[in-house]
Amino acid sequence: MTGPPPSPPAVDEAELAERLRESGERIRAELKKVIIGQDEVVEQVLLSLFAGGNSLIVGVPGLAKTLLIQTLADVLDLDFNRIQFTPDLMPSDITGTDIIQEDPETGRRHLTFVEGPLFANIVLADEINRTPPKTQSALLEAMQEHQVTIQGRTYDLPRPFFVLATQNPIELEGTYPLPEAQLDRFMFHIDIDHLPEDEELEVVRTTTALPGDAPSSVVTGDEIVAFQRLVRQVPMPDAVARYAVALARRTRVGREDAPDYVKQYVAYGASVRAAQYLVLGGKARALLRGEVTVSFDDIRALCPPVFRHRILTNFHAESERVTTDALIAKLLDDVRPPASGM
Repeated sequence: MTGPPPSPPAVDEAELAERLRESGERIRAELKKVIIGQDEVVEQVLLSLFAGGNSLIVGVPGLAKTLLIQTLADVLDLDFNRIQFTPDLMPSDITGTDIIQEDPETGRRHLTFVEGPLFANIVLADEINRTPPKTQSALLEAMQEHQVTIQGRTYDLPRPFFVLATQNPIELEGTYPLPEAQLDRFMFHIDIDHLPEDEELEVVRTTTALPGDAPSSVVTGDEIVAFQRLVRQVPMPDAVARYAVALARRTRVGREDAPDYVKQYVAYGASVRAAQYLVLGGKARALLRGEVTVSFDDIRALCPPVFRHRILTNFHAESERVTTDALIAKLLDDVRPPASGM
């Protein structure tokens, strides 16, 4: 995981916590001008934003994945770039490259670095699985270290920096599954599904009428950096931290205390980064809900999006149609919070 953002000027933590909560409400209100429903998806995107993580949003076409991210960029006063991933996209197309330029006064040639679309605060990696692994891997350093290295020289990316990627789970022809190392860099795997009938009807009505009010920018980049630092200062009870670690450890096949269904259906369990993101996401969720410390409920609520892409199922699970979400639900039933923990 990346370290905390640079220190901002001193500010009252209680006041900043209230600003974070209010900013979350204002962002939701602006998003609702364009995005109907999907409250859980919106919350998880906001948690990723305030925690400083990257998120992978997976859903069939037509569920407003791209629209959600574009609207979020409009609501935030940040630089935004969209990268449409295609089979012919090269690493230099997203990171940037050195080009030869001639000095008009001296006539001498020199190399100049031209920034790629990764140099933005919010980067939409649209249909990320449609580009080959060589280009996918170019995102790894950017997502983890917030920098890119070109020809041996390192260039820092702007802060705050987020990669929000989309993926279509049903059209797999001509796609390249993301490697596990890159999946692990995403804080959340957010599933977006069809809306209830009433909300779907509202989508049809609003999108076939004249456009409504455009969303307004309500949060600045400096505020987001301050919020990210505040998230890391939220108190974490020892019992809650131990619970997050216990959930991650129980997914690992090689452990003696792993449940039978883990040994039967899991090929590879969650890494330590899963527990880290459970804790960090729990801190952001507590602040967003006006709480002063992280609870077991925060950890349990975030277990699905944190574990969904980190628990790799085996052939037995696929043949018996046992999903990762079903395994996570069993895990949450099996590993209960300590009765006297809080």
